[in-house]
Amino acid sequence: MEAMTAATHHNPTRENVAGTAAETTAEKATRYVLAGLRLALGWVFLWAFLDKLFGLGRATPAKNAWIDGGSPTKGFLGNAVSGPFEGMYHNIAGAAWADWLFMIGLAGIGIALLLGVGMRIAAAAGSLLLVLMWTAVLPPENNPFMDDHLIYAGVLVLLALTAAGHTLGFGKFWSSLPIVQRLPWLK
Repeated sequence: MEAMTAATHHNPTRENVAGTAAETTAEKATRYVLAGLRLALGWVFLWAFLDKLFGLGRATPAKNAWIDGGSPTKGFLGNAVSGPFEGMYHNIAGAAWADWLFMIGLAGIGIALLLGVGMRIAAAAGSLLLVLMWTAVLPPENNPFMDDHLIYAGVLVLLALTAAGHTLGFGKFWSSLPIVQRLPWLK
């Protein structure tokens, strides 16, 4: 959205009295749709974390809760994986390091998206996680190569590129922090 706003800033027919570019209805609607997608995808990641942590009975039965000694990676990677990477995923299923990385990733990505901060890191980490999950079920069940994991990865990149954390999130504040100004990859 910053690029869209900057590109329209020089159009004199769209400047308001203060001399700044006026936001069109379509631009405002786009910002809010992207914010809604960010919040929805953030909830997808955070819910997966909570379900696996507490065994809330959706994808994870209560008896397999991580908090009660279950493994968030063992069931899927040990049983549901197919395709060319099956052996690799079977080997890491249930490994403590894999469980911790997976859970930290789900929580971190979900929280970052919900708050609208660290969008570049969340998009990179989330896309990597989603592409790895996609490789675990190659080929996808209903399509030769495309599935929701790749779509979600593309949406994450879109959200980071459009500063979607600035609307209904703390992205503007986050971006103004001195450390984020010095290290733009933290945006």
